[in-house]
Amino acid sequence: MKIVRKKRRYNKTVMSKPAPQMLNKYGIKETLKSVDIQFLAAIYVLLSFGLIMVLSASSPIAFATNNDSFYYFKKQLMWAILGSVGMFITANYDYKKLKNWAFPALAFSVLLLLLVLVPGIGRKINDARRWIYIGPINFQPSEVAKITTIIFFSYSLSKNYKELSNFSVFILYIAIIGVLALVIMMEPHFSCTMLIAATACVLLLVAGAKFSHFAILGCCAIPAVILMVAKAPYRLARVVTFLDPFKDIQGDGWQIVQSLYAIGSGGIFGAGLGQSRQKYMNIPEPQNDFIFSILAEEFGLIGAILVALMFIFLIVRGIKIALNAPDMFGTLLATGIVAMIAIQAIVNIAVVTSSMPVTGMPLPFFSYGGTALAITMAEMGIVLNISRHKK
Repeated sequence: MKIVRKKRRYNKTVMSKPAPQMLNKYGIKETLKSVDIQFLAAIYVLLSFGLIMVLSASSPIAFATNNDSFYYFKKQLMWAILGSVGMFITANYDYKKLKNWAFPALAFSVLLLLLVLVPGIGRKINDARRWIYIGPINFQPSEVAKITTIIFFSYSLSKNYKELSNFSVFILYIAIIGVLALVIMMEPHFSCTMLIAATACVLLLVAGAKFSHFAILGCCAIPAVILMVAKAPYRLARVVTFLDPFKDIQGDGWQIVQSLYAIGSGGIFGAGLGQSRQKYMNIPEPQNDFIFSILAEEFGLIGAILVALMFIFLIVRGIKIALNAPDMFGTLLATGIVAMIAIQAIVNIAVVTSSMPVTGMPLPFFSYGGTALAITMAEMGIVLNISRHKK
């Protein structure tokens, strides 16, 4: 009796991939090979320089308040490490799956924004409730709202961009922005409100909204912004101070005047790392929104220009990733994240150089703040993931 042996069939699709690649699909090496390496390099150059500046700018106030010159640096370094882990996760999580979380994530972020107003959960600091404290956990819900807004608008516009020429559809999206702005202004958090609104408007423009519709919106929005500024004494004081900061040098103009002194004393090449004088109690909390002025003092005009150029490089690479995305959702998602980084960097540098009124806009990768840094790194991971799916 003849025995017939059947030939074993192999799955060509599976066997065509080398075994190490299959086993290391989500490994660090595989991730580095597939993402936009120039964008990744720009992220870590800015992050590394930012950590150095947090250490330099915060050391005097950290020693004075906590008897530890490394107090703020250690916390920022911890968040940078956690943010890097978050970036690795989002860089390996298919961005297309974020469509399923678009509406639930936005609704959840609105709920968190409302929880800030609940006594015992939201903490009031400097007449504003922006932090949620639950046991040892504390974070700013507005930071979560930034990324969830981008995801929601990117998903919704990728489905409805053909209908944006209809003014009623355009107004519907503006109404969504208005609801978010209203909730955030209840904290109040004016700078975050303007940032989310500006980013959403960029997404509307990229998706194909008409300029004429924005012109109509501008005619209505400008009086509203003027009214918001006029009704809040501290905002009105900032505008008046911007027009002539040296008029009240011991009062409202103190911070911006000290910032200008720091930038001016830096000269072309700077005083050297750690040699800033203005960080010694002249600029309040120099590790936060005014860290760029300390950078300019210690590294001079050359250092300030190099940092600005690195931000420009990051933004240009991000735009290229957006243009090469395989679908509309990826294009809008990358555009929104990059636009938010660009707006924050431009506004922060404009504020510290007295080119616009003072507003609490942090400098990405530089300003001290754990929640903001961790979420920014996770956002960068999303852009890197989009770069893995390029056309």
